[in-house]
Amino acid sequence: MLNVEDCVDRSDNELVKLSLENQKYFYCIISRYEKVILYYILRISSFPREDAEDILQDVFISVYKNLNEFDNSLKFSSWIYRIAHNKTISAWRKIKVRPRAIPTDEEDNLFDFIASGENIVLELENKHTAQELRKSLEKLDEKYKEVLVLKFLEDKDYKEISDILKKPLGTIATLINRAKKKLKDEIMKNEKI
Repeated sequence: MLNVEDCVDRSDNELVKLSLENQKYFYCIISRYEKVILYYILRISSFPREDAEDILQDVFISVYKNLNEFDNSLKFSSWIYRIAHNKTISAWRKIKVRPRAIPTDEEDNLFDFIASGENIVLELENKHTAQELRKSLEKLDEKYKEVLVLKFLEDKDYKEISDILKKPLGTIATLINRAKKKLKDEIMKNEKI
């Protein structure tokens, strides 16, 4: 059995190479990404945790099956997020009739996800609770919610978001700016109600 210590100091690309030689090293990839990918799935899908865990399992199965196809010149994290994104969207399309809501138990303070210097939070921070922000985020189109989650909750840079969503960098920048504006508009609209 492999120890977690065998994984800690290794890069993702090293772990991929080692996993191809010895499948026990795949445990290192799972332990490194299990929690963050699960939270990502929960954030972009609003699925119940059990459904998200099923998708997570599909993600790791797909990663394992396609490990030979991974291009070492790319970031592994972008590749696995892309697989998670595709699996989540596929599952979401299959059960589209379910109501969607942002999960509340994974977020300690949802305001933090946009806090990184963004004016909308500074303006609204004292007026709104995290629950109100969740409700506003929930009402956004998927394409806007998705980029906000990747940028501010998953802390991905524009290049990684571009790789994950397979959209040009300029489109990502535009989507993030529009998403922030739409979120602010939604919050303001809810304030008037």
